[in-house]
Amino acid sequence: MPEPFRFLVAESESPEDREARRASAGRSSGETYADTLRALAPGAICDQVKPAEESAPAPDAAMIARYDAVFLCGSPLHVYSDTPETRRLLGFMRAVFAAGAPAFGSCAGLQVAAAAAGGQVGARKQGQEAGFARRITATAEGRAHPLLAGRPAAFDAPAIHSDEVTRLPPGATLLATSDGTPIQAAEIRHGAGVFWGVQYHPELSLREVAEALRRQSEGLVRGGLARDGDAVERHAAKIEALAADPGRRDLAWQLGLDRQVTEAALRRTELRNFIRHLAEPRRARRCAARPGGFP
Repeated sequence: MPEPFRFLVAESESPEDREARRASAGRSSGETYADTLRALAPGAICDQVKPAEESAPAPDAAMIARYDAVFLCGSPLHVYSDTPETRRLLGFMRAVFAAGAPAFGSCAGLQVAAAAAGGQVGARKQGQEAGFARRITATAEGRAHPLLAGRPAAFDAPAIHSDEVTRLPPGATLLATSDGTPIQAAEIRHGAGVFWGVQYHPELSLREVAEALRRQSEGLVRGGLARDGDAVERHAAKIEALAADPGRRDLAWQLGLDRQVTEAALRRTELRNFIRHLAEPRRARRCAARPGGFP
């Protein structure tokens, strides 16, 4: 039996946001990531860290280098705000790059990697993107990149964010874009490290999308995406019902979704590709260098 993967999952929700998410969706963003990774790589060992929190010091580059891959979760933090939390989070990402461990991030994870490598992040020009990002399209470089292998020419994906990467750092390659979010996927090479990231959420279940909309109901109304809280609830209820029965063609039609979103295996395409192309080779090198596994 092969040595299990050793993954490091970094979440940056505040304690209050973490508990609110657990209360509605049943798990924090880091716990969602760990569960999804174990579904894709059975037996994977997923250690979790909270690098934005002062009470939980982040591992240094030497410790990070022991892992096969690092995963950065989504977060309500605004990366462009100069706070102790964002400084600690960016410092952690710079340590990931220095360690040379391959990294993957979704939503704020992409924003953190871009900012740590010298790019820029700001508020999304079109306001919040909530529920699903539509018509994500690979660039010429993206069509040949393994991150998007298996995706069609255009696809939708779960997405919930009000910030976005406004400028990629030097050494980055734009892989996918959409009309509302110009940087939907990218590869960032910085220092000794390589990062693959997406602005959308391949790790989320449809039920978690529904619960996220409920938690952010007031903001959706303020932003003009819904007339009132009842409208948000009706929309979330359809997504939740589709989560319970992904074969409901009527709900998929009403929501304008296809198999790229309704089927978990397709929704997780980027994570699977990352594990195959970057984490697996690193695990093989780790096992060859240290017979007997992880010290």
